[in-house]
Amino acid sequence: MHILLIHQAFASHKEPGGTRHFELTKSLASEGYRITVITSSLSYITRVSTKRDDPENSNNLDLKDDAYNVIDAWAFPAVGNSFLIRVLAFITFMLSSLVRSVSVSDVSVVWGTTPSIFQAVSAWIVSKIKGVPFVLEVRDLWPDFAISTGVLRNGVLIYFSRLLEKFMYRSANRIIVNSPGFIPHLKSKGIAEDKIDLVPNGVDVSMFNETCGVLIQRKYDLSGKFVVMYAGAHGLANDLEIILKAACRLKYKKNIIFVFVGDGTQKSFLMNQAIDQGLDNVLFLPAQPKSDIPKFLAASDICIATLKPVPLLDTTYPNKVFDYMAAGKPIILAIDGVIRELVENAKAGKFVNPGDSLGIADSILSYESDPNLCLDHGKNGYQLVRSSFDRQQHVVLVKKTFEEAIEGF
Repeated sequence: MHILLIHQAFASHKEPGGTRHFELTKSLASEGYRITVITSSLSYITRVSTKRDDPENSNNLDLKDDAYNVIDAWAFPAVGNSFLIRVLAFITFMLSSLVRSVSVSDVSVVWGTTPSIFQAVSAWIVSKIKGVPFVLEVRDLWPDFAISTGVLRNGVLIYFSRLLEKFMYRSANRIIVNSPGFIPHLKSKGIAEDKIDLVPNGVDVSMFNETCGVLIQRKYDLSGKFVVMYAGAHGLANDLEIILKAACRLKYKKNIIFVFVGDGTQKSFLMNQAIDQGLDNVLFLPAQPKSDIPKFLAASDICIATLKPVPLLDTTYPNKVFDYMAAGKPIILAIDGVIRELVENAKAGKFVNPGDSLGIADSILSYESDPNLCLDHGKNGYQLVRSSFDRQQHVVLVKKTFEEAIEGF
């Protein structure tokens, strides 16, 4: 079987960003599947260009297999916070990925993923040209997420966005979702549940085995500190201002430090906010390759995940939460919904109402004063991901989806 994946933000372990698709396709390739990935050479996280289809950079993929091929497609550089510029980057990649995909031969199935919806459109067109099934992966309830967070406001654009969303759902032969919270939304759009496959977000647990954070602690002068770490995107929906407010409340606790690892459209704003508020208990670090994230998480005492207090965001399974659990760290979770249910049932962390900086500060203090609670919650989270959310377990689910898409085509 030859799988063609079109994914603008595809990243390997040697790059910052989500590595769900790298890990899944790498495992598929090891089982004899042919894999071709059409992606952008411009990192969506760092905006740095890396020509991954250049032989000199082939080691970026940690793969030396003729059956695994990565092809770069051009996208307009999306630098800054402009919504229109980002849309332009999405549309240019949609067009260039379409052109690059046409030359890929002997394709069995085309895999499109959101966000953004535009690259999924490219995948659908390619599937029609080649006469093969189209598998749509929904990782973002677009356009509803964009509307609910205030990114998309124009009435005309919202109307046509909803039409496009419905068209894509109905055009797919199979649909993958990465959170159980997305299934009711798709069903409300008239999609039969037997067309939807859950392949949840998870983590490559093997990356986090026996990882030590001492070198990171020494490098950034964190030794002897109680480290509260956020590792992930610094975007509008992440609501990281609320963590800064918690840091402001805890300025008097000289042993507690807040560490932000990552990049995004809000990072400069957040750094300026920290300076304006005189927060000397906050440290901002650049986005890190995924292979280094275990070291950074190992250097923390607790980890934190936040999203804006928007009901629709309660449907998500944020990847960073699974990374935190794989690192054996307790979680302060300011996200309601399905991920809250998962973390609370596992006794892997503390839930705080989204937007509640006082609740975040109080939870930090409760962990700081109880090392045994930290250990217990961290161990519980690790046991959960090892038993149910290891990426290797999800490869079986993806294979089943592709096989059913081909059989029913």
